[in-house]
Amino acid sequence: MNPLGQPLQLKANFKRLGLLAVIGLILFFVFQIFPATSSQTTEISSTIPISKEQAIESARSFAVSIDDYMLPSNDIKPLVTYQTHSDVYGYMAKTKQLDAYNKKWETTYPYDVYRVRLPDEDRGGYLNVDVHMKTGKVVAFKRVLPSSLYTAVEAEQEQGLQSTSESLAEGNMALDKKEELAAGVLQHFGYDVNALQLETRDDEPGLKYTDANKTIGNSNLELKFTFEDGAVRSFDPGFSVPQSHTNYVKDQTKLANWMTYGGYAFLTFILGVLAIIYSILTRTHTSFKRGVMLSLVYFAASMIGTLNMLPVFQAQGLSNFILVFLLLIQTGVTLVMSASIYLSLVAGDGMWRKLGFNPWPRAKEPGYGKYVLHSMYSGYLWAFILLGVQSVLFFVLERSIGTWSTTSAEQSTYNMTYAWIFPIMAWMAGIGEEAVYRLFGIRMMQKVVRNTFIACLIPTIIWALGHTLYPIYPVISRPIELTVIGLLFSLIMLRHGFIAVVFAHVIFDSLLMGLSLIFMGDALNMGAGIFWIVLPAIVGYVIYRFNPKEKEKPYVTTPHHEVLQ
Repeated sequence: MNPLGQPLQLKANFKRLGLLAVIGLILFFVFQIFPATSSQTTEISSTIPISKEQAIESARSFAVSIDDYMLPSNDIKPLVTYQTHSDVYGYMAKTKQLDAYNKKWETTYPYDVYRVRLPDEDRGGYLNVDVHMKTGKVVAFKRVLPSSLYTAVEAEQEQGLQSTSESLAEGNMALDKKEELAAGVLQHFGYDVNALQLETRDDEPGLKYTDANKTIGNSNLELKFTFEDGAVRSFDPGFSVPQSHTNYVKDQTKLANWMTYGGYAFLTFILGVLAIIYSILTRTHTSFKRGVMLSLVYFAASMIGTLNMLPVFQAQGLSNFILVFLLLIQTGVTLVMSASIYLSLVAGDGMWRKLGFNPWPRAKEPGYGKYVLHSMYSGYLWAFILLGVQSVLFFVLERSIGTWSTTSAEQSTYNMTYAWIFPIMAWMAGIGEEAVYRLFGIRMMQKVVRNTFIACLIPTIIWALGHTLYPIYPVISRPIELTVIGLLFSLIMLRHGFIAVVFAHVIFDSLLMGLSLIFMGDALNMGAGIFWIVLPAIVGYVIYRFNPKEKEKPYVTTPHHEVLQ
């Protein structure tokens, strides 16, 4: 880190960093890219799906082929979202049966589908049609009627409550009537009813068949039906998941919520309050103009990311009023977070300058352009190193504590209005997290513990706890991984300064997010993925190229009345 008042210079051994970066990239490709050796937890999917337009055509053809359903209008574009049976995927991943499942059953019983919502103009409501993302084959469907009693039933089931109204919702249909209606659907999908075993009794709602010839491990094929208004409401075939696995995920999710809200959110709030105090106490060493631009970039990136996820909320059938209300709440939360980041930037800058260090130089300081350019270089090299470290960490975690991951519709690029915008979130994370937990957090903790390593560890753990809601289990896996990653970010901050660590963080996330776009396979997303990966280089070069050349008088240094321990 540069002393205050001295010419800017990023002191880095680029030869050594370059060698470590090459090693990091090799490890990344071995553990994440090459199929034969890739880690299941971090593997980047290279499967190219059908287009959403193809899914719509498949769903329309299916709807027309079922006499009981409407002829979909071509005037209304259906909503298409990505949906996933994360319980099936997760169970197969945890029990090391995912490869076997993919080879034998995935083509017929996929865990990932496009869900096409076809409006029913005659009766109201809509028909959800699940389409295989690779083959375009329809695999399941559900009809949703307005004012359906099943709305209350599903709400109870989502809360884990025992529903008592499902029989009422289906109209108390007789078992033989349900079998008769189901037989036509089963025939349409190519099943031999005589080869199936009926699992439902007379007094039970719905209808469930099993096929003893279709099993994998302790899971067997289940064909589930629901009924409403004298017709089949839904048909959903899939493999069973043991209740023990479901309970494990629920317990882990509860733990993740405690870690996120009781640890990360609460302690980050405390840091925000301290940032207000120290931005005032150190105002003579900094300027309240500092951080305005970066905070605005954070706010813009966050709001764009939120708006880009609208299909996720639309798929839940929320009204426009509820959508607007939720967006207003999210806007308010983002404003508060942006303000906290702004104050962290001001306070962090002032606290380091008061100590006599210059982690975040001003644009007109001598050598600023070259300093930013070198920060960008080091950022790329460190990002490559971090990719390798992350890959090895997950490889070790899988083989030590049994780390595994599953799918998530809420976090998928397939559920974004424009997938190619997704990597903008890398800039939000890089700016916001490095401002709070490194620029301000480390210096704040140094005043408390008087030890640099512990001062880096505490905000790093707080930051790591904020990533426990990712679908990776056990949920302690990501905090372990990110504690190591966060300590490396802290090292970059202390050695090379705030600009370098922001570049490293942004590039690290941009590489992962950009590659996810590239592997989607279409020209637009592939081009966007490459653009986002090289954007930090463009930003660094533009700042270097157009940085004003005039020199200002050097800042007067503040005596080093404290030292880094």
